[in-house]
Amino acid sequence: MTPTGARVAAGLVHAYTATGAVLALLMVHFAYEGEVRAVLWLFLAAMVVDGSDGFLARHFEVKTVMPGFDGALLDNIVDYMTYAFAPMVLLWANGYLPDGVLGGVVAAVPLLASCYQFCRSDAKTDDYFFLGFPSYWNVVAFYAIVASFDIGLTTLVILVCTVLVFVPVKYLYPSRTEKLWYLNMALSVLWMAVYAVIVALMPDQPTWLIVLSLIYPVYYVGVSLWLTVTFRGGDRRPALIKA
Repeated sequence: MTPTGARVAAGLVHAYTATGAVLALLMVHFAYEGEVRAVLWLFLAAMVVDGSDGFLARHFEVKTVMPGFDGALLDNIVDYMTYAFAPMVLLWANGYLPDGVLGGVVAAVPLLASCYQFCRSDAKTDDYFFLGFPSYWNVVAFYAIVASFDIGLTTLVILVCTVLVFVPVKYLYPSRTEKLWYLNMALSVLWMAVYAVIVALMPDQPTWLIVLSLIYPVYYVGVSLWLTVTFRGGDRRPALIKA
């Protein structure tokens, strides 16, 4: 019989993941209130939860302790709301997308693509990569806002990233892929720290800091492309962190 303490710990980990749903609700609320900065802070909070709950789940062996509860499904539900749905609401509600019906279409296209991606059985591959652009629409929204993209550029970036959802490039899963794991995690944490500084300085965020923050996204895409090509075919693949 599983000890009560282990079940409580596992339940708390799932509850921690589920807080992302509340964060998503707040994101939508503040987006319609025009509180863009508040939503960006909530994006950061959601990223912290998403980046840490997996470590906790593996540490407390939640799959073994609570086999009847699908934590992976919960994680996907929360990620869809915080990484896809809420960012599109933020952009559409605050004038970053075209007016009228066209704006709704632009907002809907990535949501539909993300529905497809989140339902793919191989969206997270067996060797711990994301297959296709991993629906980081919160990051797209962040840069559209802090770099003051015009409506045309924001729309173009969204449409390009939507197409990339269907292109079978393996993108890093920073907390799971062992190849360059320490560097990947260090850069992820540093990027979130710079993100926080940029949001704290809004509306006077310096351009040089935004450019500096782009080092990690560029690195992320570059390494993902390198690993996709290097480990394509056969059993040539990076060693992985065991869950």
